[in-house]
Amino acid sequence: MDRLSEITFVLPVTPESHAFLGELRTLLSDVSYAKSADSAGVRGGAVDRLALTPPQPCEARPVTAFVLAEVPAPEIVLDTGQSIVTCAGTSGRQALTARVEMPDLTRRLAGHVRRVDHTGVNVPGSSTSPEQWRNLVQAIASASTMYRYPTGEEWPFVLPSTSAELRDDIRDFVVGREPRFELVYDQWRTQTEWQFALWTDLTRAGLELMFPEPEGTTFSGLEEIFRVVSVHHPWPGLDIRFDLCYRIEDGPSDWETGEWLVTEGGRIR
Repeated sequence: MDRLSEITFVLPVTPESHAFLGELRTLLSDVSYAKSADSAGVRGGAVDRLALTPPQPCEARPVTAFVLAEVPAPEIVLDTGQSIVTCAGTSGRQALTARVEMPDLTRRLAGHVRRVDHTGVNVPGSSTSPEQWRNLVQAIASASTMYRYPTGEEWPFVLPSTSAELRDDIRDFVVGREPRFELVYDQWRTQTEWQFALWTDLTRAGLELMFPEPEGTTFSGLEEIFRVVSVHHPWPGLDIRFDLCYRIEDGPSDWETGEWLVTEGGRIR
């Protein structure tokens, strides 16, 4: 059985990409499992790889990485052969309006990001047929532990797992099985969106004060879980948003351990 070992967010080799990746490294500097590598011979040690390795369980995969490469536009590459390119459509719902610069996001959140719950991609229905979507989900599910979202939306999640769990199933529910990877099929979206959900040590009131309307927003039904901040970047046809999760007072929850997705959503095989 093939195993999905790495999910890579790839950016073009440009000064803007170096700057974005450097800001991301700073933003995640307090995340113990976020490790970066610098370009040899580049003045100032410009980062060209940032890797997030699941801390639990031991040898869980996939790793999530951010790299610079000779590509014309941002894309997500899976080491099992699939790639998700940046697509811009011409009709339907408009993209989120980005109101925050990446350096400003990093500055405001300094010292408050503890973990990365998940990364993900929203695939636009305007350029992706239902058959293409099903084929993508099946290809990823065949090489990973992927679970349906329990309430029925097209939001499947890949949970990091060991090789034994890939063959059988996840039965050990622990904090640290992260970052997960979320796929979203948005039939009304006109362009690709990357999403990054971060666990913070801030309360809802604190994040509302830090990112007031219109810089920060919420999604209907998820107001009690996270605050959404969309950031400016230089790549056409792509939205990038950060979902800033509120501090959990009583835990761990069945979301943190993955138990809800596994037992209520069920695995996609």
